[in-house]
Amino acid sequence: MDDVERLLRLLALNDDESIQRVLAAEGDPGLSERLSTKVDLLVQLGALLGLGAATASLRTTVERARRAGASEAEIVDVLISVAPALGLARVVATAPRLATALGYELAADE
Repeated sequence: MDDVERLLRLLALNDDESIQRVLAAEGDPGLSERLSTKVDLLVQLGALLGLGAATASLRTTVERARRAGASEAEIVDVLISVAPALGLARVVATAPRLATALGYELAADE
């Protein structure tokens, strides 16, 4: 059994040690090279958008992604990239929260 399969099995079995490592964002250094900080944060943003996270959570992740070198266009590209999986209703509900997290104020008549 390779390391990837082993980790997935342990996570599926709710192995405490593996869960703690993953949730602590330590991952498993033996699996592969780590994602760059920017890519990691953009992936996290995609997950938050998919979950319909609150604006405060989006704002924190957007700010961290910006500090890691992500542009506003890349941040909005995350929403566009996950849109087919999210569906119209989630995209329409999430776009204003992402805009607010980026510092934009959307007028009610727009």
